[in-house]
Amino acid sequence: MPRFLDAHRLMGLDPETLRNLQNAPPDEFGVKAVNLIYNQYEDKFFCLTDGPSKEAVEKHHNKHGLSCEWITEVKTTA
Repeated sequence: MPRFLDAHRLMGLDPETLRNLQNAPPDEFGVKAVNLIYNQYEDKFFCLTDGPSKEAVEKHHNKHGLSCEWITEVKTTA
């Protein structure tokens, strides 16, 4: 399964909500969060997700009312 990294504004999401999003099962687009990284002071939020395509990741975020600044497919060493 391809892996993607994306960035967007945190928009007031709290750590508990982020944990719930990270622990959620794959959604109807086939996207599953691997790790969510955030900085509340800079209003930044980065998602590492597994999904079938860049478009699926975008739909996943749109479903939650989030607009990505960018999405890129990545490889990891782990």
